[in-house]
Amino acid sequence: MTPERLARMRAVLDKRQPDLTVLMERVHKPHNFSAILRSCDAVGVLEAHAIPAKHGLPDLEAAEGLSLQGKTYNETSGSAAKWVGLQLHEDTASALAHLKAQGFQVLAAHFSERALDYREADYTRPTCILLGTEKWGVSPEAAELSDGHIQIPMMGMVQSLNVSVAAAVILFEAQRQRLQAGFYNQPRLSPERYAEVLEHWTMRQARGL
Repeated sequence: MTPERLARMRAVLDKRQPDLTVLMERVHKPHNFSAILRSCDAVGVLEAHAIPAKHGLPDLEAAEGLSLQGKTYNETSGSAAKWVGLQLHEDTASALAHLKAQGFQVLAAHFSERALDYREADYTRPTCILLGTEKWGVSPEAAELSDGHIQIPMMGMVQSLNVSVAAAVILFEAQRQRLQAGFYNQPRLSPERYAEVLEHWTMRQARGL
């Protein structure tokens, strides 16, 4: 590994946000799944979460690669998504319980009477953005268990965005708020976690992944 490549890894890791994440509830289309992970990487999300659809995770072999709980899942070289960890959960209730136990507020992208404009939410708090299926959105269970609902104002005839586009819009608002608050100015991972992730990345590079 070249010194320049190692320096690039450190520069990226310096800006990773351990308290910003997404939870994909049964997102099953490969292009949407991988696009969400690419947006996560772009704004500095360290680890994403997913509840697989009934038929399992989407087949990303022809699309993107990702790091799955420290292991490789259908990796392809050159993928931005392989730098984002992915933690799987068996069901919605256990996923939300896990995230809330870690101190995350869970904000569901969901149209409802109590939904706020997505720009009004405070993403400087530990935040998980909950995204539902491409056709139906988040489940009633997820909507009920979430701490709040957010929506993107729509001015056209179509009243919803593609799930990966919605994820990007919300994540970059979170990035904007965190940039203003100085969250990207210094590393936010513990020294132990920083070293662990850096070792994982360098080992992947050594193996040519």
